[in-house]
Amino acid sequence: MNCCLTQLESQALEAGLLLRIKVNRPLSLWGVRLVVADYLEPNKVRILGEMKAWAYRGLNGLQLDTMRVHPKAPSAVGHLVWAATMAWALEATPCKRARLLAICDAERQHACLVRYFLRRGFQTVREVGTTSMDLPLRMVWGGSGTLMVAECSEVFERSFKLWKDSHSAVARGTSSLA
Repeated sequence: MNCCLTQLESQALEAGLLLRIKVNRPLSLWGVRLVVADYLEPNKVRILGEMKAWAYRGLNGLQLDTMRVHPKAPSAVGHLVWAATMAWALEATPCKRARLLAICDAERQHACLVRYFLRRGFQTVREVGTTSMDLPLRMVWGGSGTLMVAECSEVFERSFKLWKDSHSAVARGTSSLA
C-alpha cells in the first residue's frame, strides 16, 4: 500500500471534497461510516458518497454493509469511498479481507451489482438464499443475494488507481454535479 488515509484526505481536499470517517468501538467491534461530501456553503455540505461497515478480528473481519454514491456525483467519489474504506481497514484494524452481500432485490439490479463488485476485485463465494444455513447471513445483511469476498489490499489498489486517475478532473472542475 503506497498511500494512507491521511494522504487520501489531503487529495480529496485538493479536489474540493471532504472525506470524513466516524468510528465506534463497542466491545471488540469497529463500526465505521465513511463519508465524502462537497461544500455548498462554508458551514453546509452535501453528501456525495458513503460506506457503512463493521469489522472484527477474524478471517472475514471487514463486513461491508452499505455503499451509496449520489447518482450525479463524479465517478471519482465512488473510487475515493472504496480506497479510503480499504485504507482505513488496513491501517486501523487487523482485517485483510472484506466481504459483502450483493443483495438480490431485482435480477437486473443484482446482475449490475455483481459485475460492479467483480470489477472492484471481489470474488463470488456462494449464493445466499432461503435455506436454514443461510439464515444467519440473511439476518446480518437483510436479504438474499451473492456473498462475495476480496483482499482489502487488492480493492484498495484498484480503487486508488481509479481515484488517482480521476480526481485531477474533479480538482480542475471538469467533473461536477449537474
